[in-house]
Amino acid sequence: MTDEDVYGLVEELARELEATAERPVEREASRWIGEADAVAGDIAGTDVSPDVLEERISHVDRLLSEVDGTGDPSADGHVEEAKQLVGDIRGALDAR
Repeated sequence: MTDEDVYGLVEELARELEATAERPVEREASRWIGEADAVAGDIAGTDVSPDVLEERISHVDRLLSEVDGTGDPSADGHVEEAKQLVGDIRGALDAR
């Protein structure tokens, strides 16, 4: 996987998390998702070093691990997709 592919996954991650903002998400889940969205949004579309990217993606992973459900099926789908993307990004970074 190329750097361009990894950064494309980061942009997709940011879009998935951003999509939850329009959904009626429970307060506790909203807190974790909102912070994860902010971190992912900060690195999406930028050319950060692999070390910084790994650190920030690990932070997003920790935040999303706190979300068991949102109270909204559509938001749950976006969160699950975001978790999958985090795993894909981490796998790509580990393969370097």
